[in-house]
Amino acid sequence: MKDGRASTDARNFSRRSFIVGTAAAAGGLAIGVRLPFGSGSAEAQGAVEAGAEVHAWVVVKPNDTCVIRIARSEMGQGTRTGLAQLVAEELECDWKKVTTESITPGQNLARQRVWGEMSTGGSRGIRTSHDYVRRGGAAARMMLLQAAADEWKVPVAEVSVANGVITHASSGRKTTYGKVAAAAAKLTPPDPKSIALKNPKDWKIAGRPMKRLDTADKLNGTQVYAIDVKLPGMLHAAIKASPVFGGKLASYDEAKISGRPGVRGVVKVNDSTVAVVADTWWRAKSALEALPIVWDEGPDASQSSARIATHLEEGLAAKDAYAFRNEGDAVTAIQGAAKRVEAVYSTPFLAHATMEPMNCTVKISADRAECWVPTQNSEASLAALSEQSGVPLTKCEVYRHDLGGGFGRRGGNQDYVRQAVNIAKQFPGVPVKMIWSREEDMAHDFYRPISQCKLAAGLDEKGALVGLHLRISGQSINAFVNPALVANGQDARQLQGYSDKPGDAELGYTVPNLLIEYAMRNTHVPVGPWRGVNTNQNAVYMECFVEEVARAAGADSLEFRRALMTKHPKHLAVLNAAADKGGWGRPLPSGVHRGIAQFMGYGSYSAAVAEVSVSGEGKVKVHRMVLALDCGHAVNPDQIVAQVEGSVAYGLSAAFYGDCTVANGRMTELNFDRYQILRLAEMPKVETVIVPSYDFWGGVGEPTISVVTPAVLNAVFAATGKPVRSLPLKSVRLV
Repeated sequence: MKDGRASTDARNFSRRSFIVGTAAAAGGLAIGVRLPFGSGSAEAQGAVEAGAEVHAWVVVKPNDTCVIRIARSEMGQGTRTGLAQLVAEELECDWKKVTTESITPGQNLARQRVWGEMSTGGSRGIRTSHDYVRRGGAAARMMLLQAAADEWKVPVAEVSVANGVITHASSGRKTTYGKVAAAAAKLTPPDPKSIALKNPKDWKIAGRPMKRLDTADKLNGTQVYAIDVKLPGMLHAAIKASPVFGGKLASYDEAKISGRPGVRGVVKVNDSTVAVVADTWWRAKSALEALPIVWDEGPDASQSSARIATHLEEGLAAKDAYAFRNEGDAVTAIQGAAKRVEAVYSTPFLAHATMEPMNCTVKISADRAECWVPTQNSEASLAALSEQSGVPLTKCEVYRHDLGGGFGRRGGNQDYVRQAVNIAKQFPGVPVKMIWSREEDMAHDFYRPISQCKLAAGLDEKGALVGLHLRISGQSINAFVNPALVANGQDARQLQGYSDKPGDAELGYTVPNLLIEYAMRNTHVPVGPWRGVNTNQNAVYMECFVEEVARAAGADSLEFRRALMTKHPKHLAVLNAAADKGGWGRPLPSGVHRGIAQFMGYGSYSAAVAEVSVSGEGKVKVHRMVLALDCGHAVNPDQIVAQVEGSVAYGLSAAFYGDCTVANGRMTELNFDRYQILRLAEMPKVETVIVPSYDFWGGVGEPTISVVTPAVLNAVFAATGKPVRSLPLKSVRLV
């Protein structure tokens, strides 16, 4: 394991300013990124691992291996490979000789954050860093070419490069990157503003379905996840928090477990949490289960799913709703319409259910704090480590491992890091690995918010939509994680996908009279981003209700949508692509029905067609799904296809089974026996249509989840004649 310890060059950063900055980034706000040229250059840093650092992004070894530094987290989405492709494209190196190296937040801080912000979430891994990483590759290429030209004493314009081999055509001389890297490292990097990047249509490495760089280690078992970390003298901790959200730790009787083999002690982690530390995790967990604990469950111990549902229902008619969009007079238009359609939908709390439960290994010495952790935001982890331990930032380091699932759980909320630090402080100089049990992981998630939605629409005599009124009543993520962003119940984030502004999450329909509202109704349950965040439930509300309205108008589902999308060409293009590939309007086998949906999120446009059957007993089978995606520039088509297929599995798991219910103030689904995920036999055939428009950078990991469920529900509607207005399907009687 590489140490990569931070130097003390980060004098300009206070711990408080760093913590505030990384917290803002975790919440989705952009941090100014300093381009990777200037201070911290190769000349100042010297050789790295028997190679020459041309600059911060590229190290070239004598054997021509190009090591590309990666600042973002890898959690199965392929960001590491995609970013490496972008750098290698501009570098013009031999892709077969590319490897990657993850830089640490301590290294980043020590070099004045030369690699920019390091958070990975919101499908931003590539779309917000593509420009400066490409410039990093281009700058390295220019410096390597200049070094060769200087050696040959010829103008740099006379040399060229292909696959890392530099050529002077007129003399026939050739050299390689590895031979000139040391000289290139001494040159002054070019002004990044002067660099002309390639037209993506001319890409040769980026834009191609290159094999992922991290596959082999996962297949041969050499991949070390944070949960696998082993350090000399390491102890293990099992942890338990109050089962009721907001409850407190009243007391525990340590004497009852003091004689158990391997047990080193009990630690009060915070006001609501206790841990047992032992020489193995199983001994720690077993002792924790035997530890007599008294909880003060507090006033929320009587909360239940039924009470929460009543609380949300009240918001559907309350007068304190925030009008996010109010165009024309929707209420009057609907009241005077020839035909009215009304419905109330609901979606439940959902858990992230990552395969790798929360864990973190921490070692705190007299003047240093280190942690080994699966994190979507290693800078936030560094901030939490420093703040909780009291050790200065420059004396802290975080070693980020590939994640066994993230989905938003391991981003801004660094609760598991803080817990591990508090435990390790009681064992100075000794590494302590804390692992949550599956039950603890399910009981103390930051869940996808619960909500209800009331919708009304009006149709004229010809079946045209004249007015639409939508109101969501539900919990706010911002109110929980960053209340400063919420004022007077106005939280546009909860209406993700309904915006009138082009860019990240624009509504793909134009309605003459439109009213979209939000009534904030928070609960005691902690909430946070869940892969796709609010686009998922908002797409269900909009797309399933549009389906109801289309049927009330006697119109074809596709044609009804098309009539509303004339001012939204990119939305319409993906809808048409999905419909064409999905065979919309063409015959299907007996008993099989189609559903369609479209939505936008994370800067990308998505659409889906589902083919579904419903048995006489009400069992739903999804036979085929076709999904179309326009993410602008497609960096690696194979990775896009993999992400789309993964989004289908994740989305269908939620649609069929996902539900976190509350009883006596606590969650009741604590393992996969009750919180089911999709089985392999239930996975449909998935076909992906990439619709690149080459004029923007959109996300990939999250957008298509939003259209999976509504496409399936609309197909179920076609099969049964009844709309499905609540989830999951396991709780809905279809026949």
